[in-house]
Amino acid sequence: MAYSIAILERHYCLVKRVIEKSKFNLFEHNLVSRHKILTDLEIEELQNKYHIKPYQLPYIKLSDPVVEFIGAKPGDILKITRKSLTAGSSVSYRYVVEG
Repeated sequence: MAYSIAILERHYCLVKRVIEKSKFNLFEHNLVSRHKILTDLEIEELQNKYHIKPYQLPYIKLSDPVVEFIGAKPGDILKITRKSLTAGSSVSYRYVVEG
């Protein structure tokens, strides 16, 4: 339990620091895609649909500004929704790793 509290405190400090340093909201910029942390149920559905393990997804580093801003932690999976001229919207997934 103490381990998870320490992680939460660290992430809170990182997010707070990013917000304080940031002169604008990252998600208000037109080039930043929508990022969402998946729930355990959504992760399970993703794994069953594509028959994959989380570590088989492309990685995104914990030091990525958007990852810090939304408070993701290593082991989380992010759903990234981008606007696409041809498809309307494109969905991709990233596995959060240390770095």
